[in-house]
Amino acid sequence: MPKIAIVILGILAVIIVLVFVVSAVANSRFDQQVAKEVEELFGSNQVDKKEIITEADLAGLPRCVQKWMGRSQVVGKEKIRTVRLKQSGVMRLKEDQPWLPFEAEQYFNVDEPGFVWKAKVKMNPLLYFTGRDRYFQGRGEMKIKLLSLLPVAAAGGSSEMDQSTLLRYLAEMAWFPTAALNDYIKWEEIDANSARATMSYQSVTGSGVYTFDENGDNVSFFARRYREENGQFVLAPWGGVVRGYGEFNGIRISSQMDVVWKQETGDFNWFKCDITGLEYNRPQLYQ
Repeated sequence: MPKIAIVILGILAVIIVLVFVVSAVANSRFDQQVAKEVEELFGSNQVDKKEIITEADLAGLPRCVQKWMGRSQVVGKEKIRTVRLKQSGVMRLKEDQPWLPFEAEQYFNVDEPGFVWKAKVKMNPLLYFTGRDRYFQGRGEMKIKLLSLLPVAAAGGSSEMDQSTLLRYLAEMAWFPTAALNDYIKWEEIDANSARATMSYQSVTGSGVYTFDENGDNVSFFARRYREENGQFVLAPWGGVVRGYGEFNGIRISSQMDVVWKQETGDFNWFKCDITGLEYNRPQLYQ
């Protein structure tokens, strides 16, 4: 092999090592930032305040929502104030793109609604990007970085983003059903199997429709949510469709979901998620 080729290969090897070292440092800083945000999220929780859900707590809810509460087995259980969970699945940003596997952690404060979602998405054996979505004190924010280092996308500081993250919280409430009893959520019966949930918090309001089957299981949630198209926010039908159920801490939830945007050409399924672990009232970061 010519000396020049050896030199070039050596330089490339050094560059690759440097990229991965810098990426490892950036990933550590990313984890530290998320840890700080989770600590901040849980700072106002009232997990020490024990409250048991009773049948009387369900009075006044639409019949289908009461049936969902019963099916979820929340009666006789402690009210959920914090949540931590793990997810795995696949995602894509456009219909013509391949599915990319991801692993994620998510943390919720239910008394003062908010969440932090942290994900790592693999593009190939060498490349990945990290994502962090945050809903805190009524404000929404999103960041995506290649190798935890190079900014790919960021959003926040707008009323559209605030409402979008509020709607995400409202949809993901299906994973911690006792949140449906909180004062910041109001229910309106639509028919025997569906009800509209309206959430108001920190001067932002959003609503969506929960649909249930005859057994009381949640089968979908849909709302009109903002999405960015060509640099502009537009409202579009968005929601989750349930693929399966699981039981965690004695509570039955919709643990397998597809997230879709409804389009004129049909549903764009862009996110497939399975809950692989979930704990209630344990306001601690996963180690």
